[in-house]
Amino acid sequence: MKQLSELKLKVLDLLKEDARRDPKLLATLLGVSSEEVAAAIAELEEDHVIVKYATVINSSKLDDEKVTALIEVQITPERGRGFEAIAERIYLFPQVMSVYLMSGAYDLLVEVEGRNLKEVASFVSDKLSPLESVLSTKTHFILKKYKQDGIIFEDPEEDRRLMISP
Repeated sequence: MKQLSELKLKVLDLLKEDARRDPKLLATLLGVSSEEVAAAIAELEEDHVIVKYATVINSSKLDDEKVTALIEVQITPERGRGFEAIAERIYLFPQVMSVYLMSGAYDLLVEVEGRNLKEVASFVSDKLSPLESVLSTKTHFILKKYKQDGIIFEDPEEDRRLMISP
């Protein structure tokens, strides 16, 4: 793993806030040339530090009934490959959005998306649980997202208490 320059770290911070920022604006904000910023971004992309530019969507504002679940998975690591082989088998399923190796009571946290509860339940029972290395699963359905990737979805409620003066 190589150490990133201060410029690249600053570029990453600004792009995390808003990936649509133009390199010219980034250059102005950082006090460097737009060529330096463009070169830094190109290197970050080439080195797979930046792997994708994504849009964070507040799905509660859409008429979309998708269901998201977080699944705790306990597994038996594979000899010689540890958790890598089973993690790869799991993340290749199209329903799987994310897979994380965890410390604590379970080994992997798997984020799954489906059209409805039945589809997610079917994925767990028909595809995930039967995998040879999987010892157990525990599924948690997301009911509402308040904040994701540092973005708060709901406007804070207005304080409706009456002011009391001394």
